[in-house]
Amino acid sequence: MKKTRQSAILSLIRDNVIETQEELIEKLAEKGYIVTQSTISRDIKELKLIKTASDDGRYKYAAESRLSDESESKYLNILKETVRSVNYANNLLVVKTFSGMANAAAAAIDFLFSHEILGSIAGDDTIIAVADSNEDAEILCSKILHVQ
Repeated sequence: MKKTRQSAILSLIRDNVIETQEELIEKLAEKGYIVTQSTISRDIKELKLIKTASDDGRYKYAAESRLSDESESKYLNILKETVRSVNYANNLLVVKTFSGMANAAAAAIDFLFSHEILGSIAGDDTIIAVADSNEDAEILCSKILHVQ
């Protein structure tokens, strides 16, 4: 439900000039998504939406552009150089890193897989990441392993 709603939000802001959260709530309701202002606020934060000037000078929601390919490459390199192992149990991923590297690896995971995890917590050499479902955890585990 959350992923489909967030996909609908991205589609709506791509195809419409939406200036306020209230307008976004109304447009979502037209598509059958009944949401509260706090849900929209969380979605905006998770999707990293920004306000940008439209062609007619009004401000509208837009998806923040991803960092350059060079930055993405750096994050992939961080994972490649720091991750020792990845496993999952139900919807939780356990990522083992070299000592002192968990925070950097977690930042890379949060950036590269932001739409696939709910969040992560890093210690010194271990990361716990929470996926939406058991299936998502399995897929994400595989993706991280393939970076190696």
